[in-house]
Amino acid sequence: MTFKGKVYKYGKNIDTDVIIPARRLVTKDAAVLASFCMEDLDSDFVETVAAGDIILGDTNFGCGSSREQAVIAIKGCAVKLVAAKSFARIFYRNCVNNGICPLEIDDTFYNGIHHKDVVSLELEKGIAINHTTGETIAFSPVQERILALLALSEKNG
Repeated sequence: MTFKGKVYKYGKNIDTDVIIPARRLVTKDAAVLASFCMEDLDSDFVETVAAGDIILGDTNFGCGSSREQAVIAIKGCAVKLVAAKSFARIFYRNCVNNGICPLEIDDTFYNGIHHKDVVSLELEKGIAINHTTGETIAFSPVQERILALLALSEKNG
């Protein structure tokens, strides 16, 4: 499974209220939630994110409330991969359940990718290519069981 897209890089402790503010939780419609995704952190996100783009976080991504709408908002933006040094447990599981790949990365990966870089990630091989800088970065391949669940989710729509 390979992903390629522009990276939106954020810092530590990106909580679910930053991903989709509580004041916007009037629906579970992915398109509506997507229109408010990251609005309090990155006002340009919704206007510039494109299908296949990637969110990159530092530690504790998806912390706070366990609301599934945060993942639904990200999915509504057609982001299919969120990479972070660590995830809140429920957010991680909500990603898998909703067909978004949660990729756990290390400091080398995080520091080697910058906001708006274009990268390709080969999940089975654990190789990332930063097309903006030309660098190749290794990461731990995604577990087979996660890949199987993501493939099933993709198949079922």
